Amino acid sequence: MALLKGVGDFFALDIGTNAVRVVQLSSTGPDSWSLQHYGYAPIDEKTASGGSAESQRRLGEIIMTAVGQSGIKEKNVVIGLPSSKTFTTVIDIPSMGEAELRSTIKYQIDQYIPMSIDEAKVDWALLGQSLHDPKMQEVLLASTANAYAEERLEFIEALGLNVVGAEPDPLAMIRSLLPGGVTDARLIIDVGEQSTDLAITFGDSPRLVRTIPTGLKSLIKAAVQNLNVQEDQARQFILKFGLAPDRLEGQVYRSIESTLDNFAAELIKSIKFFQTRYPNTPLGGILLSGFSAVVPQFGEYVSAKTGLASVVANPWQKIRVAQSDQQKLASIASEFATVIGLAQRRNK
Repeated sequence: MALLKGVGDFFALDIGTNAVRVVQLSSTGPDSWSLQHYGYAPIDEKTASGGSAESQRRLGEIIMTAVGQSGIKEKNVVIGLPSSKTFTTVIDIPSMGEAELRSTIKYQIDQYIPMSIDEAKVDWALLGQSLHDPKMQEVLLASTANAYAEERLEFIEALGLNVVGAEPDPLAMIRSLLPGGVTDARLIIDVGEQSTDLAITFGDSPRLVRTIPTGLKSLIKAAVQNLNVQEDQARQFILKFGLAPDRLEGQVYRSIESTLDNFAAELIKSIKFFQTRYPNTPLGGILLSGFSAVVPQFGEYVSAKTGLASVVANPWQKIRVAQSDQQKLASIASEFATVIGLAQRRNK
């Protein structure tokens, strides 16, 4: 199960914390696609994270419901690996030919990943010359525990599907969210239910990938405690009024302000790390995805804290979608960054 390699005909599967999403695309050009099929099936938190036989059985049913409703007939599938189960980093190694790199890198991987090489599935991709030392080249490393990878593989293949590739979610989202022709560095923020995936890219490649353990649920929890409301109501308040200091007399914003400030501190830490490593590569702005794209005033808040302009990223920007599908997808379109990125992988 290659973590980063190209594949033949396939569809993409994203098992998220609040929904299962499937997408099949057909290529219409060098960097353009047409939507063939898509499916979306909500899941509850227990089913998404549960390890029991019953949770797995239910999750399998939901996946096959999403596939069945989408009209996908293809059995080959590329799956996303959640950032909580993967480790991704960029390393510097001396410049050398690809053959020499292949034979050398396997002896160096152990010092960079947080588990024994014997217990990990590891893949790598050459990014090219280092941005801060012309004598070095940068290599992207991605790893996941063998036990997790094999368990997930068996689970998906037991549904009658054939896993032809797997990729960490943050790497997939970069592919769908970055606009074509970007030549500077960008910070991508994808806020999920439980956590936030961050990536700083240069050109079309990641140079920093990390996860912050703050998601929409963290904001909801803070609002529940500080506003003395039920969870459902706290969620509605955040998604409707967001971070606007003038809505509901600023109560919603104040109730989640300290959680947001911790989040912003982590963003700034990531930006500083990037700027220290690449002092001659300025950040050109922030791309917002997931809940950061739909919570009102989130972009304004992040821009004020970081001093960087932010815009909502569109994971569908390179895909032709029928008018009827656009209407059906309207309310959930921002949730498809990972699965679209997986579906945009090329044959290599």
